[in-house]
Amino acid sequence: MQYSLLQFVSLLGSVCLFLYGMKVMSEGLQKVAGDRLRNILGAMTKNRLTGVLTGIAITALIQSSSASTVMVVSFVNAGLMTLAQSMAVIFGANFGTIVTTWIISAFSFEFHISDYTIVLLAIAVPMLFMKKSNYKSTGEFLIGFSFLFMGLDMISAFVPDLQQNPDMLRFITHYASMGYVSVIIFWLFGVLLTMVAQASAATFAIVLIMCSQGWINFELGCAVILGSKIGTTITPILASLSGNLAAKRTAAGTLLYNFFGSILVLCVFYSFVSLVGEITAWCINVDPCDITAQQEAEMRGTTLLSLDGRLTMQAQSAVAFGLAMFPTVFNVMNLSIMIWLPKLYVKLVTRLLPERKGATGGDDFSLKFIGGSLLGTSELAISQAQKEIAVYGQRVARMLGMARTLIHTDPGASEYQQVYNRLEKYEEISDRMEIEIGQFLNKVAEGRLSPEGKMRIAGMLRVISEIESIADSCLNVAKTLDRKNHAKVNFTSTMMEKIDAMFDLVQGAMDNMEALLQEMEIPEDAKIITAYNREREINNLRNLLRDANIDNINNHKYDYQQGIFYMDLIGEAEKLGDYMLNVVEGVKHQFKPRHD
Repeated sequence: MQYSLLQFVSLLGSVCLFLYGMKVMSEGLQKVAGDRLRNILGAMTKNRLTGVLTGIAITALIQSSSASTVMVVSFVNAGLMTLAQSMAVIFGANFGTIVTTWIISAFSFEFHISDYTIVLLAIAVPMLFMKKSNYKSTGEFLIGFSFLFMGLDMISAFVPDLQQNPDMLRFITHYASMGYVSVIIFWLFGVLLTMVAQASAATFAIVLIMCSQGWINFELGCAVILGSKIGTTITPILASLSGNLAAKRTAAGTLLYNFFGSILVLCVFYSFVSLVGEITAWCINVDPCDITAQQEAEMRGTTLLSLDGRLTMQAQSAVAFGLAMFPTVFNVMNLSIMIWLPKLYVKLVTRLLPERKGATGGDDFSLKFIGGSLLGTSELAISQAQKEIAVYGQRVARMLGMARTLIHTDPGASEYQQVYNRLEKYEEISDRMEIEIGQFLNKVAEGRLSPEGKMRIAGMLRVISEIESIADSCLNVAKTLDRKNHAKVNFTSTMMEKIDAMFDLVQGAMDNMEALLQEMEIPEDAKIITAYNREREINNLRNLLRDANIDNINNHKYDYQQGIFYMDLIGEAEKLGDYMLNVVEGVKHQFKPRHD
């Protein structure tokens, strides 16, 4: 019997169903976790232990170490965490992958979850039509869970029967019977397979099928899984290519962590596999290494090998348990050693990727937190956008300082034109930042978001629009001063005092707005109340100055043209206060927790 093209295509389709199930299950979990997942991120930078625990928790939640490490790359790219802090999270993320491994192992042989996937689908699909978002997200998770094990079952059904395809058997046997060279070959195979699939869980599932079908023995299965530890780093490496130097160093640290661990195990491979076998035997009374010995000796008809060379149910369960135990022991060992060496990793990646000379200045346009699709998880991307908006607010706040500097600078001095030009450049940067952040938010909105996530996106779109209006208003202050200077109008000392008093209130409102943007996730009531009070004070002072301006012109304290430019500045300051309050209201209505 020859393996047909249709069977091969069916096998590919089964693998695709498995991968799609993983994707849907992961996204469903992310939507259920939603805000809680973002709150976990806050623990990242506290210390080494919380960093490791955070990495474990996030990977266990979203079922993907690649997504976790890409997220870490994004945060380092943004400057949210240092390279040393990111290493602890990466260590934890790699450890968290064992959750997926044990799920696949547990439901593979002893309990055939695939027999009940239709029942799960019957429960899950109606949940998609329920009103509550959590029910919909749970339904998506169950659908992904069902597809994952349906794909795994179909892979087993369509994988070639080596006894009926002797040519393929000879091909596999040739590379599987070369001693330690075979270990290296299958280790490299694991690296390449995981780089293509970009999911170590998919590699584990394939290895599980290969071992159960008798293609390869337990030891070579462990070699493939060991290789997958390096292959899974391709995703953060690709993501870091569009990031800054810190992001590239973080991706390099991820690669080094897995590479050093894999090389260390390769050096003591047989002893390490024997240790895993002994632990497995202690747990379930069957050593998968004994099955390997029987396969190599071709001891047919035993309790662990069937007549066609495949493993019996007992042996399959033992191998599945052992294959899950292998990465568990590996991760425990690797984490126990590497957790004490984050500074060493920082030194290594800093030497491997030194900083180039001639870095760009602070006035150059660049987004810190977003860009280049560093993060593919919509719910987590919201945190990136929030941080970027806070940076946007800080940049525009500098424009207010520049505008105030112009008010007190002699128009004939060279400093005046320098500050004016810088203010114009910042306004152009502000326009570009609004566009890029807005485009990023629109892309995030197209992803799979919870209702709370969509609400936050709407709030952030409003906030960036109002921040851009603040930038425009700051430039309008400069343009008003420019017109005043061309008209050769000077303000009296009393006018300057009133202008300073007005802009002091505006500066206070700006400082309060900046503080709220820094804590957008959970805004303080006190700062929101302060924002309303500041805006009211600005309006009251504007009204007083407007009334006084008419009296002063009538009493000939200054002429009408002076009064026009004076009130233009006061009016622009009042607009600034309005825009800042609009930013605060955007944060208040879209981010403040609701107590229904």
